[in-house]
Amino acid sequence: MPRFIINKKPQANGDHEIHNATTGCTYMPAQANQIDLGTHATCQSAVLDAKGRWPNDRVNGCYFCCNQCHTS
Repeated sequence: MPRFIINKKPQANGDHEIHNATTGCTYMPAQANQIDLGTHATCQSAVLDAKGRWPNDRVNGCYFCCNQCHTS
């Protein structure tokens, strides 16, 4: 199963992006800004996990490595 991380620094629009750490991504945040979400079958599961941990933050999938979870 793929491992996902979330960027603890929000993007300009306020979203904290989820990235697939198993496949890698050109837009992965610096190691110091990554929070490990563990393994998930899908990015949708990783997004739900992150929303559960940080219910007051906006969470979104990366357009490049988690496009099926990218909403804004």
